[in-house]
Amino acid sequence: MNIVPDTSVVVDGRISQRVEDGEYEGDTVYVPEAVVGEVEAQANSGRQTGWDALEELQRLVELADEGRIEVKYVGERAGEEDIKRASAGAIDAIIRDVAMAHDARFLTSDIVQAEVAKGKGIDVEYLEPLERELGELGLEQYFDEQTMSVHLKEGMVPMVKRGEVGEIEYQPAGDDEELDADTIEEYANEVIATAKREDDAFVELSEEGMTIAQVRDMRIAVSTPPFSESAEITAVRPIVKTTMDDYEHADELRERLLERDRGVLIAGAPGAGKSTFAQAVAEFLADHGNVVKTMEKPRDLQVGEEVTQYTELGGEMSKTADSLLMVRPDYTIYDEVRKTDDFEVFADMRLAGVGMVGVVHATRPIDALQRLVGRVELGMIPQIVDTVVYIEEGDVETVYDVKTEVKVPEGLMEEDLARPVIQVRDFATGTPAYEIYTFNRQVVTVPLDDAQESPESGVDKLAKQEVEREVQAATRGPVEVDIRGPNEAVVYVSEDEISHVIGKGGGRISDIEDRLGISIDVRTLDERTTETAGGGGGDAQAAGQVVTPEVTSRHIILPLSGDRAGETVEVQADGEYLFTATVGRGGDIQVSRGSAIAEELERAIDRERTITVVPNE
Repeated sequence: MNIVPDTSVVVDGRISQRVEDGEYEGDTVYVPEAVVGEVEAQANSGRQTGWDALEELQRLVELADEGRIEVKYVGERAGEEDIKRASAGAIDAIIRDVAMAHDARFLTSDIVQAEVAKGKGIDVEYLEPLERELGELGLEQYFDEQTMSVHLKEGMVPMVKRGEVGEIEYQPAGDDEELDADTIEEYANEVIATAKREDDAFVELSEEGMTIAQVRDMRIAVSTPPFSESAEITAVRPIVKTTMDDYEHADELRERLLERDRGVLIAGAPGAGKSTFAQAVAEFLADHGNVVKTMEKPRDLQVGEEVTQYTELGGEMSKTADSLLMVRPDYTIYDEVRKTDDFEVFADMRLAGVGMVGVVHATRPIDALQRLVGRVELGMIPQIVDTVVYIEEGDVETVYDVKTEVKVPEGLMEEDLARPVIQVRDFATGTPAYEIYTFNRQVVTVPLDDAQESPESGVDKLAKQEVEREVQAATRGPVEVDIRGPNEAVVYVSEDEISHVIGKGGGRISDIEDRLGISIDVRTLDERTTETAGGGGGDAQAAGQVVTPEVTSRHIILPLSGDRAGETVEVQADGEYLFTATVGRGGDIQVSRGSAIAEELERAIDRERTITVVPNE
């Protein structure tokens, strides 16, 4: 009997199995070259099905050498375009033509292929797809009840992150033997095979060099060269499952979430327990009669069956959002909101009336809101996010209430300075913690508790920066500023620069005073030295220097005046700390582009924030 197998039965190993069982003993197996091309392409792209099929072809050759069957490779090889159109049936058609040409029995585990072949009058035998019991994965031996993640890398000993939430340590798994390439490959193949064949597993991402799979409650990333320099497997799973009752402020948060659709940001550092809290929120909302969906990439939240989990549609979360707006959920959990596109999608869905709960990385509670600044219109922020929940060491550390009010910002006195102000209040006490508003065409975030903790309040710092920036534009020399009161400042410049700062008839300094709403007294630097030596109210340390960054193809350069080589300084944007640096021999600071620091600095430059270099105390 003549036999022609298609790719599905070659992958499953069905032909060699039947030969060994004696069913196909002495038959001729015609292997279409199209099948060889397809499985070769799968193997080259790192897919386990390709490797399984190649092993089956090798077994058939061995059986032919033993004289048990005859194997012939026939037909046209599938071209690149055929492989690209495989899902449309291009390769299937080539394989059917081979079966017809050799008057052979056609074997397939593809029901569509079988039905089409029958329609063409081909002798077809349909084989039910194999169901394999793959059981526990080999890498699961490294997990215990307190293990959050397992890290396996070629040439390294197995490592794990283990411990209680908030006290996780990165440590050896207990096995001192380094992992070789064969062991890593075995684990990786097992993960991919399981993800493709088990009901409670799936492949989330499959690209050259990277496969991400969800297997039961584990998210497993398999990376290989050239994407990574060596083979590596990272498996992560939740170690705790919580409910809203397990957290501080549980009653208030429950009431807040149920009172109306909300915009909530769950913030915290990596490993703080943000996603665990998001899962508790999702199940609480679902249990109280809300339709809840999730948007995740990858899908790894451990939620109940009543919560449907969505990932990117066509590679874009915006398309997922469009689909969800048709479904009209009451709440959507967005894990995680990271890039500008994510924030825009979150904002669009919230403004469309969907309750949104977003998970964001932030080292301070206020940072979650500041990540929205510049990405959405300032006045819209309270309509998008009205609640910030900050998670630290697995518990709710801080809850902020976010509202807009038209008022004079704290610390300013003139009534004509009234403007829309975003007030960020401590949810538990109602105490104002921050104000966010536009000051001299810049968005600023002012902490309100500084006035009680230090002589120079957040508003004073802000005023000082703005006065420095305005005066620096009128002079090339050093500028130092003292804030003497809510609406009064003293500016010190070199004696030959005073006339430039004041301007003809005092016009320039008057314009600055009008813009800032503050009275400015201009003096010489020599006067400040005298005042400081005599115990006057001036600031004894040198003021920060406003710099104009130079962006080249490789570096961001911050040029400094004077001989400051070797000095340790802080770089700030609108008074907010960015990083600490040492001034180079050339009297400037150079930051290599592409680094995390450079990206933060470039964002500040793009937003036209004032870059200041101040001495590091």
